Order: sequence, then structure tokens, then C-alpha cells
Amino acid sequence: MNKLLIILLALQLAGCATVRTLDAAKPGAPVVYSGTRLDWYAMNGGCCAMDRFGAEAPSYPGVDLPASALLDTLLLPLSLLTVLGVNFQATGGL
Repeated sequence: MNKLLIILLALQLAGCATVRTLDAAKPGAPVVYSGTRLDWYAMNGGCCAMDRFGAEAPSYPGVDLPASALLDTLLLPLSLLTVLGVNFQATGGL
């Protein structure tokens, strides 16, 4: 059961609209709730996701929508800081 859950989670993250839009880094693309907005755009027949978001919409946006909404909510503080133009240097390690 746990292995199946891990496999489903990995497949979901590979096609997650939020992850796709964060990787795109297209200037002028939406930042706040970007994955949720991309899913919604695709579900409503949007034609040019690559031009608007810098990423292709997932194959099944309705399935991806709950996961993207959750991840977008978790990343909301960082998204808002980015929109406000606050520079923060995130580093790890020693």
C-alpha cells in the first residue's frame, strides 16, 4: 500500500502544474497560485498555456487541480514575497 502511494505521489509531482510553472520562470507569467491557474485555464479550454504560463498544462488538469491547489497554498508566502519584489537568498548546507 505504501509503495503504491509513493508511486502515485511521484507520478503526480512529475506532472504537477505548480512544479511545471515554477520550473518555467517565464517573465510576466502568473506567480501566485500559478499551478492552480494553469489547471483552471486548461479545464476551460485555454489554447496557449505555453505563451501565458511558460509551461504546458498537465494531461489531466482536473486530477491535478487538488494537488496543485495544495502545493500553491503551501508556497503562497514565497509567491507573495516574489510578487512584492523581496529578494531572499535561500541557501543550504554549511
